[in-house]
Amino acid sequence: MLYSSLILPLSLVGIALADPITIPLSRRSNIRQDGSLRHFTAAADHVRAKYGYTTLASKLRRRGQTVGIATINQNYDSSYLGTVSVGTPAQSFPVVLDTGSSDLWLASTSCSGCPQDTPEFDPSSSSTLKQNTTTNAGSGIEIQYGSGAVKGTLASDKVSMAGLTIDPQTFLVVDEVSSQLLDGNVTGILGLAFQNLASTGAVPFWQALISDGQLSSPEMSFFLTRFVDDENALTEEPGGIFTLGGTNSSLFTGDIEYQNLVNSGAPTFWMLSVSGVTVQGNSVSIPTGDSAQAAIDTGTTLIGAPQDAAKAIWAAVPGSQALTGEYDGFYAFPCSTTVNVSMAFGGSSWPISPDDMNLGVIENNMCMGGIFVLDLGSSVSSGNGNPSWVVGDTFLKNVYSVFRASPASVGFAQLSNNAGTPSGTIGSATVTGTGVPLPSASGSSAFPLQTSSPFARLTGALTGTNTATSSSSHADAVRLANPLTVSAGLFVSFAASVFSGYFVLA
Repeated sequence: MLYSSLILPLSLVGIALADPITIPLSRRSNIRQDGSLRHFTAAADHVRAKYGYTTLASKLRRRGQTVGIATINQNYDSSYLGTVSVGTPAQSFPVVLDTGSSDLWLASTSCSGCPQDTPEFDPSSSSTLKQNTTTNAGSGIEIQYGSGAVKGTLASDKVSMAGLTIDPQTFLVVDEVSSQLLDGNVTGILGLAFQNLASTGAVPFWQALISDGQLSSPEMSFFLTRFVDDENALTEEPGGIFTLGGTNSSLFTGDIEYQNLVNSGAPTFWMLSVSGVTVQGNSVSIPTGDSAQAAIDTGTTLIGAPQDAAKAIWAAVPGSQALTGEYDGFYAFPCSTTVNVSMAFGGSSWPISPDDMNLGVIENNMCMGGIFVLDLGSSVSSGNGNPSWVVGDTFLKNVYSVFRASPASVGFAQLSNNAGTPSGTIGSATVTGTGVPLPSASGSSAFPLQTSSPFARLTGALTGTNTATSSSSHADAVRLANPLTVSAGLFVSFAASVFSGYFVLA
C-alpha cells in the first residue's frame, strides 16, 4: 500500500535531525456492507497464533470440521501505515506501523505468493544495497506471524522516514509469503518494538534513530483516527498522526501518564500490567500478576483478554451471550445496549468509546463485542515474556499514546479538542495518479466521523445463555479530527495508506 516523495527543504535539514517529526497517517477502512463478521474471528486467531496461544481454527479442525486457514484478514477495518524510502535512488513503500513486532521487511520483485498489485522493492535498482552473505548462506530467514509467514534474505541499505535516515539499516528482503498474507497496497511491516524481539536480530529503525542521536527525545507517539463502518467512507482515509522523537502537544490535553514496562530490564513487547477494568461503571474482577500483562500493540485492531477476564467483562454487560462455533471466544450483546468499558494500567482509568466495543450485528438485534478471549483454552503459560492480554486499536483510538525508550514505558493522555473537533469531510484522502492516497488536510483541518452502522447480519452464532437482561440507548459516535501539524517549519509531503489485513496480526 507508491507514494509521493518526501519534500524537505535543505535549509530545514538541521531541524529535522533534532526536532520531533510529525507524520500524518492514512487509515484503510474497507468494511463491506454485504460482508460478514468472520474476518474478526480470523483476525483474533492471528493474535492468538502470534502470541503463542491455541487458535480457534486448530480447535475446529480437531473436531473434524473443515475450515480455511486464517492468515491476514486485511480487507476489513483496519491498520495504520506510514511510508519508508529505501535504497539509492529511493524507492518508497507503505508499511504497517507495528508496536507489536520488531522487524522491518519488504516484499521484493522476486516475491512468490505476493498479489499482483503489491508494491514491491527492487533490490537490483539500488546501488547501495548490500546482501548479508553470511546469514544468507543457508536457507534464509523466516518470520512467523501466527498462521502466516514471510521468508527472505537479510540485506542492508539506506532507509528513511520523514527525512530521518539510517544508513545502513538491516531488513529482510522477502521473496516468499504465505498465501493471502499480503493483499492490496502494502509492502511490509515496520516493527516498532524492541530488538530483543526481532527475528532478524537487527536493530529496529526507531532504536537506530535514537542511538544515532537523530531524535530529540527517545519516544514516538500516536493519534489514531476512527471510521466506524461508515458507508460514505472511502477505502482509504486519513489515519491520524505518528510522531517520531517526541509528542504533538496539540493532540492531547493534560499530562501524559507514563507507566514503566513490566519487562523493562530486557524489553521485548511494550508490555504493561492491566490493573483494573470497569464495565457499565462497575469494577470487574480480572486476573492479576503475570496474567495481567498486556502487550500494547498498534498492529492489532481488537482487545484480546484472558478467558476469565473476558468472561467477567461480558457478564457485566446486560443481555450478553457467549458465541460458539466459528465465533467461539467472542461475545454478543443487545445492539440497543451501550457498552461502557474502561481500562487502567496502574493509574487513571481510560474509557473506550462504545462504538469501538460494537463490531456489528450477529442476529436478532445482537451485536458482537470488541473484546475476545485470547487464550481460548490454550496451555500457554502467562509470564516468561508472554503477554496475557493484547491491547490494540479498540483501546488506542481513545487515547494519545506515547512509547518511550528511556525509561522504558508507555504513556497515555486524553485526546484534545484538536483531535476531536470535526470539520472537513469524510473521504478527504485524495488518490493520486499512482493510486496513492494523500491526506487532504491543513494545520487546522479535520474530518468528521459518523455514527456506527451495523455490519451485515449473520445467523446461528448465539448460544442460549443470557448473562443479564437490560438495555440502554446506543451512544453517539465519538468524532475525531485529523489535523496535519507542522513541526518547527518542517514541511513533509507524506503519503500513507492502510493495510487493514494486519488487523490483529502485526
